[in-house]
Amino acid sequence: MLLLSILGGLLTGRMDAVAAAAMSGAAQGVTLCLSLVGMLCLWSGLMKVAHAAGVTALFARALSPLIRVLFPGVDPKGSAGEALSMSMAANFLGLGSAATPLGINAMRELARDAPPGVASDNMVMLVVLNTASIQLIPTTIAMYRQAAGSSVPFSILPAVWLASVLSVAAGVLCAKLLARRKRGRAHG
Repeated sequence: MLLLSILGGLLTGRMDAVAAAAMSGAAQGVTLCLSLVGMLCLWSGLMKVAHAAGVTALFARALSPLIRVLFPGVDPKGSAGEALSMSMAANFLGLGSAATPLGINAMRELARDAPPGVASDNMVMLVVLNTASIQLIPTTIAMYRQAAGSSVPFSILPAVWLASVLSVAAGVLCAKLLARRKRGRAHG
């Protein structure tokens, strides 16, 4: 795209406009990165405080029925269950990249029970849930909308809820069906 833009600028004699757009885009990119880093630091710090205060154990208890259904064999009160609940909570809050360290921690916990180099069904389910997460409060998207000048950045809530519920339902269904198919092949 960059090469096409430069070529288009050269062919149309508007190279000055291409250069101005590149400088403006670079400045906007830096501003966006700094705002995302700030949000990432804030939420990561809050999650560490929540863990130290025992809030993660409360999340694990509240989400234990869901964890038992989605992640068979994982103890909701164990370290993997707690890591899963924190990852799911961060995704519920729509924290975007701030949820990534929590998802990585949950994946490490799940990997302890999996053969080396093989993704277990629970690891696949975690990827599905982190990719197509249900977002109750789409914080990151609202931040982008506000930065772009939206006066009502959360007006998208009903659409986000519908889309995220449907995408999670489809992902969970596919993961469960493929896991069952894999087990059927292993026994047959």
